[in-house]
Amino acid sequence: MTSPPQAPAEVEALLAAMRPRLHRYCARMVGSVIDGEDVLQDALIKAMEAFAPAAPIQHPEAWLFRIAHNTALDFLRRRNRQEALHAPEEVDMMAGELDDVSRREIAASSLRTFMRLPVAQRSSVILMDVLGCSLQEVCGIMDFSLPAVKAALYRGRTQLRQFAREPDDAPRPGLSPADRLRLNAYVGRFNDRDFDAIRAMIADDIRLELVNKTRLNGKAEVSRYFGNYAKIDDWHLVTGQVEGRPAILVFDPNAQGGPPRSFMLLDWSADKVATIRDFRHAPYAIDGAEWVVDGG
Repeated sequence: MTSPPQAPAEVEALLAAMRPRLHRYCARMVGSVIDGEDVLQDALIKAMEAFAPAAPIQHPEAWLFRIAHNTALDFLRRRNRQEALHAPEEVDMMAGELDDVSRREIAASSLRTFMRLPVAQRSSVILMDVLGCSLQEVCGIMDFSLPAVKAALYRGRTQLRQFAREPDDAPRPGLSPADRLRLNAYVGRFNDRDFDAIRAMIADDIRLELVNKTRLNGKAEVSRYFGNYAKIDDWHLVTGQVEGRPAILVFDPNAQGGPPRSFMLLDWSADKVATIRDFRHAPYAIDGAEWVVDGG
């Protein structure tokens, strides 16, 4: 664990360093890298608000994971319209260290697979087997007893092994013709660096979130965003999907055959781009996401 932060600037530095790990946890808890970013942002706001009354914080990383854990549970409660979630059973089962192969298999499980686990199992497996927390840290973050965490780990690991043996033959829906047409037009002009044509496609009251960086509002402000892309050449856009949603995949043109480095999400209103969510400065968000290049 790091030494306790004593000032807001130190807290901000800790949040920046912890952000990829916190997102990895949130995304796997809620089953989406996109929703996981929303949960993470909510958790970071709560952490900044809670710092002053809580300082000094003796175990800041565990404190942050506790906030992220509770924020993810709140999100799941709202989504499922439930007042409470799975209650742990006090069953003492052994939850020993995994071998390297088993740990890698669990860490590589898809977000959809983690979502098949009950919340207690999901949280304990992610914290210990994906993020490398100790049993004691998991107990503190989840506010569970040691026997309850051991039971959740044992059952969660067993379930994941069973899921791994099942064939993954779920159909992948393609883009609708309308989505494909609009995204291809945007991507084609962007790749051609025809940013004047791109600016003609956006609404006057457009809103942009450059995730983990800034927010811009209105055509004048957002136009600067396109100007910044015009100055660099480390991107190539491709129409596709992220978690089944129409998306723009951003590849590094110098890394042929590699995975996307980030992605963008667009929302439309009356055939104009109304919102842009660009994950360029949050490359951690693509980790674990199901993405596909459009084949249409």
